[in-house]
Amino acid sequence: MRIGFRFRAIPFVATVLLVALGIVLGRWQDGRAAGKIALQQAITERAGAAPLVLGATLLAPAQVDLRPVTVSGTFVRAWPLFLNNRPLEGKAGFYLVMPLRIDGTDTHVLVARGWLPRYTGQFDRLPEFDTPSGTVTISGLARSGMGKVMQLGTATPVAPKAILQNLTPDEFAQASRLTVQPFFIEQSGPAPVGDKLVRNWPAPSLNVEKHQGYAFQWYALAVMALLFFVITGFRRGTKQTD
Repeated sequence: MRIGFRFRAIPFVATVLLVALGIVLGRWQDGRAAGKIALQQAITERAGAAPLVLGATLLAPAQVDLRPVTVSGTFVRAWPLFLNNRPLEGKAGFYLVMPLRIDGTDTHVLVARGWLPRYTGQFDRLPEFDTPSGTVTISGLARSGMGKVMQLGTATPVAPKAILQNLTPDEFAQASRLTVQPFFIEQSGPAPVGDKLVRNWPAPSLNVEKHQGYAFQWYALAVMALLFFVITGFRRGTKQTD
């Protein structure tokens, strides 16, 4: 039996296209993974930096995201907001978000004060919490956003005591007409004794492994397409020579 190879133009073109597609998309996912690894390194460096003291100057979210910050001010007690569908350890609950007026300024910053449990079967019943009066000093991690959950139907207007699925500082600024920093603070430290607030914030996830997995799949597609073309060509060629 003689071993031969049968070349066919159409399968060859299809193979070239699949191999090229797999390599291009694999390299793209590799690039995204590398970018997030670099971002993770930057985040680690920021986390070890001295806390940034916030003032009246509005800062870009990219400038402070995931950086320790500290601020002194007074909570605007009339504006509690509840971010819904934020489970913790299998329990349904809310993130309590409130604006803090920065001392000596007209600038505010949204503080995610912690997690509160939701009353079972009572969607509209708001959890109880305490708000300190007077000037307080808040420390925590600056976050460009508090995560996004699926929004079904029309979003609830931003208003005092509203239960919301999602919230951005810009939406709050438009609704409240307050000047606000374009990011949140995840407040750290223990809650006051007797308070139900829990500050067990989820760690930031950059999904580097996801992009690495996608890259492997695209490279595997390229290899499989090439092997299929070669093996099929030899099988057809061998049959012709018999």
